[in-house]
Amino acid sequence: MFDKFIDILKGNSWKAIATHIGTMVVIVVGLILLFFFLYLPSTTRHGETVTVPNLLGMSLDEMEEFLKKRDLNYEVSDSGYSTQYPPLAILKQYPLAGSYVKENRKIYLTVKAKQAQSVNMPKLIDGSLKNAELVLKSYGLKRGEIRYKPDLASNAVLEQLYQGIPIDSGVPIQKGSEIDLIVGDGLGRRVFNVPRFIGLPVDEADFLIRASGLNTGSVIVRVIGKEKRIELVELAKELEIDTVKIIESGHVYRQRPEIGNDIRLGQQVDIWVVSLDRKDSLSILEEWLNKTEDESLQEESDEE
Repeated sequence: MFDKFIDILKGNSWKAIATHIGTMVVIVVGLILLFFFLYLPSTTRHGETVTVPNLLGMSLDEMEEFLKKRDLNYEVSDSGYSTQYPPLAILKQYPLAGSYVKENRKIYLTVKAKQAQSVNMPKLIDGSLKNAELVLKSYGLKRGEIRYKPDLASNAVLEQLYQGIPIDSGVPIQKGSEIDLIVGDGLGRRVFNVPRFIGLPVDEADFLIRASGLNTGSVIVRVIGKEKRIELVELAKELEIDTVKIIESGHVYRQRPEIGNDIRLGQQVDIWVVSLDRKDSLSILEEWLNKTEDESLQEESDEE
């Protein structure tokens, strides 16, 4: 055939040359079309697709049989935690439900762990309630009970509690746990006159301060000398209280803010307490510290 082609060239028959070239082009194009439209589809099963089903919430056993019937495979690529589904349920899938894939395509799955994962407790205090809810959700934790407390900061988180006990940020805690929040109610904006706490025993003054919607701040115990006693007796006369009580050991002789000044709910009141000598001071402080410790234990017991 090649010799014939050479003879044609020698004969300078351009018409014949064009005919043969055209024939060769047709043959090549035909082979290309056969490869792409017949051979390639038959070997790659082109056009045979499967719709990816929705696997969310299914158990692993149920899902395995489900995919086998649809000529699909799977691989567990990750684990997570959710309170919405039972252990070993499907939480996420890729490709997503409704996607079209070839038969035997592998579906990558995220499965709920048998046990809840641990996270470090985030810091919510001093942030807003809305921010606390967003942070808890991002950590896989749930917002529990919200309790309001008189404070100037409206909807600001004052305390974070787990099972009724304050929990510090950074402490490991299981995902899905409920976190209770103590939140400022903004009522601290209400202004009223400071009551009188002078002349009361320190424990009674503390009770009255808290009953007034205020907080006991610093408790300062001071030894009162003779000159100071005379000064306090004069003060007692002005306030029309028993002069003996104002100079008695363990009684309040000064307060800040002073009587009659403006104060808001939730603010602190500092008090100064009479002491007779150094030993008496230590005794008063020890009794005060024991009282505050007992109250903290009692509050924890009541919450349980």
